Amino acid sequence: MKKAQSGFTLVEIAIVLVIIGLLLGGVLKGQELINSAKVKNIANDFRTIPLFIYGYQDKFKRLPGDDNAASTRFGSSGTNATGPTGHILGNGIIEGSWNSTAVADENVIFWQHVRLAGLASGSTDFTDSAKASLPTNAEGGQIGIQMSTPIKDLNGTYYICSTGINSKLAQQLDTTMDDGSPDKGTLRAQEGSTTNAANGGATSYADGKTYTVCLAF
Repeated sequence: MKKAQSGFTLVEIAIVLVIIGLLLGGVLKGQELINSAKVKNIANDFRTIPLFIYGYQDKFKRLPGDDNAASTRFGSSGTNATGPTGHILGNGIIEGSWNSTAVADENVIFWQHVRLAGLASGSTDFTDSAKASLPTNAEGGQIGIQMSTPIKDLNGTYYICSTGINSKLAQQLDTTMDDGSPDKGTLRAQEGSTTNAANGGATSYADGKTYTVCLAF
């Protein structure tokens, strides 16, 4: 007499497949929520930095980083007492590149000034290396400001750039804040970790790539 073979029934297999589907759906939904949170965080960076500039100008009638009275205003304790070098302080221009890490550049001391003014949180100690004191975005990439055009045909007075943003986040950010096109509008993107003012924005967002996104205002 043959023994009955044991195995899964069709109902049991169906239940397992449903459970797997629910788990995968939960994972995908969780990743979607994480991405949305990151986009909100990065968008908040772009929206907040103009407030730092306008708030500082309102309080001191100077641009942060370009303030020629900062050493007198804040004192030398815990600050870079010498201030930026190689630039003209008080000329109404935040000089330097958005991705600089040198305390000699005004766009780096920008962060020290807005923190000393109580407009932003973070370390105000820029005496040795500014790199550890500079802010980063939700992806861990550098974020900075400059007044020279970082991407061709991007027009504005100030430019905020944020790097290390993957294609999905960059496209979602662009759609949220602008027109969704990396080469049009007030928010544009270039592939890689730096910007080139001689080149325009990328023609599209490609999967697997990372971008530097810049906003003009």
